[in-house]
Amino acid sequence: MPDILLHLLPHVVSSLLYAALGIHFWHTRWRETDRPLVTLPMQHWERATLLTALGIQGFGLYQGLFGAGGMRFSFSFALSLMLWLAVLIYWLESFRSRMDGLQPMVLPLAALAALSPALFPQLRVVAHAGAWGFQLHFLTAMLAYSLFTLSALHAVFMGFAERKLHQRAITKSLTSLPPILAMEALLFRMITVAFCLLTVALVSGVMFSEAIFGKAMVLDHKTLFAFASWGIFAALLIGRRIYGWRGRVALRWTLAGFMVLLLAYMGSRFVAEVLLHRY
Repeated sequence: MPDILLHLLPHVVSSLLYAALGIHFWHTRWRETDRPLVTLPMQHWERATLLTALGIQGFGLYQGLFGAGGMRFSFSFALSLMLWLAVLIYWLESFRSRMDGLQPMVLPLAALAALSPALFPQLRVVAHAGAWGFQLHFLTAMLAYSLFTLSALHAVFMGFAERKLHQRAITKSLTSLPPILAMEALLFRMITVAFCLLTVALVSGVMFSEAIFGKAMVLDHKTLFAFASWGIFAALLIGRRIYGWRGRVALRWTLAGFMVLLLAYMGSRFVAEVLLHRY
């Protein structure tokens, strides 16, 4: 088998596993049946299969990013890494908090993200990857992206649950979800941690810009979108603290901040690498 196929195989296999798990969770947690509406916690084999998919995808990401010496990166690997971290955080959090019923939306997105390096395998060499300032910036930025991704999905779940409750429509998908107050507490816990990580990423990017990128910080669209997202999430946390923002107001601010943050890097790299073929 050619080397290129061997490099792509972990991405394809992990994507298929995520997709299969997503279909399984939809059938067992969301699909309407004549059976009584009962909560079905994650089973041991489901956790083990999800962990297997994470391990296979993680191996593929490591090989792609560091397998040729140094560090290489691209839009597709950034997207895959972001969702890999999001699913890993989700898997770990499921031991601490009730996460039942959230899988049918998380796993299909993870399947698409895991497959993206196989569809767009081009990589570019990252300069200054050995600098500790770059490593701090990269790690905190990826973790912040991942937590904000989970927060955005969580906000969608909460909006879905609230709408069903207002409609008095008790469905299987609704009974599979955690209580609204528990979901809201988890949402703001994730946003708070992600906001702290984003703050560290932005500060490290400003302080070590010349060492990381080889030039002083410039106010390009990526930087402006990143700081705009930071401002949105700061306003959300302040509004929550002072005015008690919750419900639809909090969900709208969460989704707005996430979309702006997504444009900061993912949007610019997608246009440059996929549409303009600039690496």
